[in-house]
Amino acid sequence: MHDIRLIRDDPDPFMRGLLRRGTPPEVAQEILDRLIALDDRRRAAIAALQSVQEQRNALSREVGEAKKAKDEARAQALMAEVTALKERAPELEAEERAALTALDAEIAALPNTPLEEVPDGADEHANVERHRHGEKRNYAFEPKHHFEVGEALGLMDFETAAKLSGARFVVLKGQLARLERALGQFMVDIHTGEHGYTEVNPPLLVRDDAMFGTTQLPKFREDQFSVHAGLDEPSAGATNHLWLIPTAEVPLTNLVRESILSEEELPKRFTALTPCFRAEAGAAGRDTRGMIRQHQFTKVELVSITTPEASRDEHERMLACAEEVLKRLELHYRVVTLCTGDMGFASQKTYDIEVWLPGQGAYREISSCSVCGDFQARRMQARYRPAGAKQPRLVHTLNGSGTAVGRALVAVLETWQNADGSVTVPSALRPYMGGVTTIERAS
Repeated sequence: MHDIRLIRDDPDPFMRGLLRRGTPPEVAQEILDRLIALDDRRRAAIAALQSVQEQRNALSREVGEAKKAKDEARAQALMAEVTALKERAPELEAEERAALTALDAEIAALPNTPLEEVPDGADEHANVERHRHGEKRNYAFEPKHHFEVGEALGLMDFETAAKLSGARFVVLKGQLARLERALGQFMVDIHTGEHGYTEVNPPLLVRDDAMFGTTQLPKFREDQFSVHAGLDEPSAGATNHLWLIPTAEVPLTNLVRESILSEEELPKRFTALTPCFRAEAGAAGRDTRGMIRQHQFTKVELVSITTPEASRDEHERMLACAEEVLKRLELHYRVVTLCTGDMGFASQKTYDIEVWLPGQGAYREISSCSVCGDFQARRMQARYRPAGAKQPRLVHTLNGSGTAVGRALVAVLETWQNADGSVTVPSALRPYMGGVTTIERAS
């Protein structure tokens, strides 16, 4: 979320950010003018309220003087003026609230400003490849899609899932269900045992404030699943409306909301293996077959909370942590820097890791690592106090997939498939599979 004071003091970086995000110049100017006008309206209400208060205080002193002078007529006249000013105050307070609400709503709908080194571009075609790892595997047969492999094994069932829940769900059975579980545990063990992340088991249901803090609300409301707790008359302060998390980024990042940390506590690094839920409202017709784009999926999330000075280095570190997972699974992948038109709403800069899927003959995203600066922190009021400083500062937040478990399963099935329809289990996963080396058709 942007700071209106920074926009007023120096609008050029804000305007440049809008333009680089693809906003037409005339629209960007309209946005800026609207923000300034709303802030002017808010400031005018505050100034008027302060003036009213000063007048009330001055008149109240005059009332006291009139009473001392036993000038009752003047005292009564002054008291009537005080009463009139008191009656005006609620109107001005309401005007300030209305202006602030409108200003906050406008600002909340605006994306983060890209870092200078982020490549400009309108869509994924302008993304810049950073590096590749490994080589594409050669096959003596035509590699199949993951869903063809899984269904032929008798362990991946989309038809039954559709009967249970509808489209974009899957039932995994037997060794494929175990393989998905193994992948998640394998990833968490690496990140906690070697990369210094603290494992968290967070709630899967969160409130509006948490979703707002990490920017899923209000702009991406249609992509979320909401639920009702079934309470006809919730108690004071409670809510019967909650959201299923689209990713553990939401609860993990919000662990530091409305708090002031000490600099010594930073960086904080959290990881979680959770189910995730997305309505995929904007994905009609895309990846309708298979497990690439599901309403429910499993993911290992990485979240870092750090100082502004350390956030860029932390971004590189997070990328390396996510890459390590794919290296140990012996998967071919590439890393790309997303352009301004393709990166997420809250991001300042994003690296995508795209794994090679032989069945599709294409690279597909399996991890996205983003540095968000203080954009989310301002929405959450998440701060820290630098050593020796009196005033707290906003933290910087980062998030990434470490990695998407379902897509890792897809990549393993397509990469490690064999001509006879079996799938070789990567050596790194065998301890998690009870020593199983090959997944074959269920008998």
